[in-house]
Amino acid sequence: MSPIQFTQAEKSLLIDKLQRYFIKELDQDLEQFDADFLLDFFTKELGAVYYNRGLYDAQALMAEKLELISEQIVELELPIS
Repeated sequence: MSPIQFTQAEKSLLIDKLQRYFIKELDQDLEQFDADFLLDFFTKELGAVYYNRGLYDAQALMAEKLELISEQIVELELPIS
């Protein structure tokens, strides 16, 4: 797996969310550099956990959809006399 990379727009949005969280919940000002550093840390150290969860969720959804397709195929079978 290649490292998780964000576009500049995504990174700016995430940094903004971190800064707002720190102000609202912790009553602390998080400067741009610190927020960027913290985002990099979260991405490197925790990103794989979220990525893997997304894969597991996608796999479960695909299995569910394939089961529905299999059931619909069985319904199309013609009777054999």
